[in-house]
Amino acid sequence: MKELLRTTDPVKLAIASALLDGEGITAFQLDVHMSVLEGSIGILPRRLMVADSDLEQARKVLADNEIGDT
Repeated sequence: MKELLRTTDPVKLAIASALLDGEGITAFQLDVHMSVLEGSIGILPRRLMVADSDLEQARKVLADNEIGDT
């Protein structure tokens, strides 16, 4: 698996996941439960991962929709 997106914005993650799902690309979020360690203040970024073979297509989908890292 490769990291596609790293962000603290849960809305951006949801949109990216929905776009990828619409293209048939399976994405997996990591670090979702890290808020327990940070006190739920949202400073630790979450990562969106995709299969190695889907990475280039997934990058294109996000670029076409102007979604990038923050």
